Amino acid sequence: MDPETLFSAAGAAAMAGWLALLASPLAPRLSHIVAGRVIPIVLSVGYTALVLAFWSTGEGGFDSLANVARLFETPELLLAGWVHFLAFDLFIGAWIVRDARETGALPFWLVLPCLPLTFLFGPAGLAAYFGLRAARRPALALA
Repeated sequence: MDPETLFSAAGAAAMAGWLALLASPLAPRLSHIVAGRVIPIVLSVGYTALVLAFWSTGEGGFDSLANVARLFETPELLLAGWVHFLAFDLFIGAWIVRDARETGALPFWLVLPCLPLTFLFGPAGLAAYFGLRAARRPALALA
């Protein structure tokens, strides 16, 4: 498959996971399995396949910003980087939902704003969740 098709498929899979998280109050176990396990694993396998297949074709590396930019000039490796973000951001989103439910740290309506932040800006969503969690339940701040 060409990179554009894989890009679309990975995006659709990730979106299905985010929709499952939004529906988690209705089906928490299904949401946990789909968004917290199955889709991140599928994306991780896709990422690994891309890296194994195309790593040797890329130039650059991780020792400087310029070399990272060169590495991502290879479309398949740029796609691998994108799939990496999709997998990990979804995994963190699922963890946020699960943690809030299991610890009772936040009601779901307060978790909701953290999800699009995590989807779009990964670490900012996680920081927002931890901030809200600490504000609501100081004892859970570092737990």
